[in-house]
Amino acid sequence: MYRIGISSCGAPLTDELFADYKRAGVDAIEISIGRKPEKELDYAEIKRLSDTYGIELWSFHLPFAPFSEFDLSRPDLCDHTVEYFKGLIDEGAKIGIKRFVVHPSGEPVWDDARQAQLECSKRSLARLAEYAKGFGGVICVEDLPRSCIGRNSDEMLELLSAHEDLRSCFDTNHLLSLEKPHEYIRKIGNKIVTLHVSDYDFLDERHWLPGEGDIDWAALYEALCEVGYSGVWMYELGLGAPNSIVRERELTRDDFVTNAREIFDGKPLTVCGKRVDGLIDWIERYRRKYSK
Repeated sequence: MYRIGISSCGAPLTDELFADYKRAGVDAIEISIGRKPEKELDYAEIKRLSDTYGIELWSFHLPFAPFSEFDLSRPDLCDHTVEYFKGLIDEGAKIGIKRFVVHPSGEPVWDDARQAQLECSKRSLARLAEYAKGFGGVICVEDLPRSCIGRNSDEMLELLSAHEDLRSCFDTNHLLSLEKPHEYIRKIGNKIVTLHVSDYDFLDERHWLPGEGDIDWAALYEALCEVGYSGVWMYELGLGAPNSIVRERELTRDDFVTNAREIFDGKPLTVCGKRVDGLIDWIERYRRKYSK
């Protein structure tokens, strides 16, 4: 059984939030602030909240598209992005955060630019890994969906080859139909040091509660144990329902803890929502959103 964590997913970092984590039996938090400017974070207050409620500051999700103009894979943005991320690593390390989750690219990544952007991302990630190493920190490269760099195990292994200290954040709902989650885990192996846990339908990322989608959670859990994963079981979804699913009520943090324990114990998962009919696959969604 793993310790249970929940990403803040843009929620205000307050006494109320940390107290609710503590009450529900949540052990850790990923600081993920959405659209709030990272420079406005009160890092001393975050440390106070962590110490007061005994919630580990497990990871810090650095800015990512579409919430920012940062992109490690674009030659016109990579230097600025690396320098900005260094400042956030400084601040996070001061309050004890060791794991910094980064997206290796934004999107869209067009086919004719893919290799060049992959190489640019590798150079950027290597620079960040070397910098974080000076603070005892680790850069955790997240697998991404659709056209993004890092959308399968082959690309992830290529990215991680850029520096010996790079590690992976495995997002369970980002592989779409390209690869089964348990197969991906076995290929990346012990390079996986943190997770983003949520479910989906293999059409597009959905960020549903496990049991609402099509992931084989028993197979995924078995694969993590097999490769020796020892980190936090970190959920990354909000309490409200996305537009792809309907629930009779908002989720609570108790739902996350119950869900984790059901997975760990191999029990049937409590299903809280019903999918919206007519959901489209990622290719069609991509065409509609990014068609030139």
